[in-house]
Amino acid sequence: MGCRGPSLPNRTWFAAVAACGVALVVLLAGSPSAAETIRVATYNVENYLVMDRWVDEQDRWRPAYPKPEKEKAALRAVIRAVAPDVLALQEMGSPPFLEELRRDLRREGLDYPYAHVLEADDEVRHVAVLSRLPFQEAVDHVDADFPYFGERERIKRGLLEVRFETAGLSWTLFSLHLKSKWTEREDDPQATAKRTGEATAARNRILERVDPAAGDLFLIAGDFNDTRDTPPMRRFFHRGDLTLSVPVEAADSRGHTWTQHWERQGLYSRIDFILTSPALSERLVPGAHGVYDGPGYRIASDHRMVWADFRFGADEEP
Repeated sequence: MGCRGPSLPNRTWFAAVAACGVALVVLLAGSPSAAETIRVATYNVENYLVMDRWVDEQDRWRPAYPKPEKEKAALRAVIRAVAPDVLALQEMGSPPFLEELRRDLRREGLDYPYAHVLEADDEVRHVAVLSRLPFQEAVDHVDADFPYFGERERIKRGLLEVRFETAGLSWTLFSLHLKSKWTEREDDPQATAKRTGEATAARNRILERVDPAAGDLFLIAGDFNDTRDTPPMRRFFHRGDLTLSVPVEAADSRGHTWTQHWERQGLYSRIDFILTSPALSERLVPGAHGVYDGPGYRIASDHRMVWADFRFGADEEP
């Protein structure tokens, strides 16, 4: 019999251990392949870095200013509420910023012993990961490129690959942050061609590393900067007759699926996704996935966290 925390985004590791008690200790000691439930989340933390920005508390424009403390506190509250075991982050600053977030979360009772920042061509905004689980391998894919108006371009923020082993099963997280819709090129409105090129290069690199047809367990998580039925997103669903991934159909407590609010335009869009390989989708815990809409989410970021629980263990049905 497996043991997992509640499916609502309010559990912590400590609560899960307390709820499971001695049964969890006996289970883990008795069988190295016992079933385990892992919560994975993706979160664009909206410029956790130094930049020129408007600071509401001061009602003024500040050059070279860090993410305000009010936003950081709200961000940590969101992370603590969902308490993912593995958290993919976008718009994270350089490694010292990630270390600051780890330190502050640890002081508030949520410890992530393992962390990694992908440093690619974008020297300001990074893809990163926080994890309670040890890495089997972390690979920075910074060389994946694509044709773009007669030249070769690389995925600006790269593709992060992190491999884990849970209950005797190997699985992989791929995390990325595709090009935004802002562009200076009139021949590429909303940077759709560049984003599609990045998606194609990332998709091809992923297929060099894993084989969905062979039943490999992997997920692709991050900020795709596009909605579901668009050329960039379709690159991750299929290549020819091969099904690469399927999206987790996450929603908030009211059934709303949007993950990003563009306040200036008054737009709400779903552009943050967790995509799973066909084999991993069978291990998605029914009903245990969502878009966080609890306290603090509007202050923390212009994006909302997407999370999902997966059951691992060769001795149990997923």
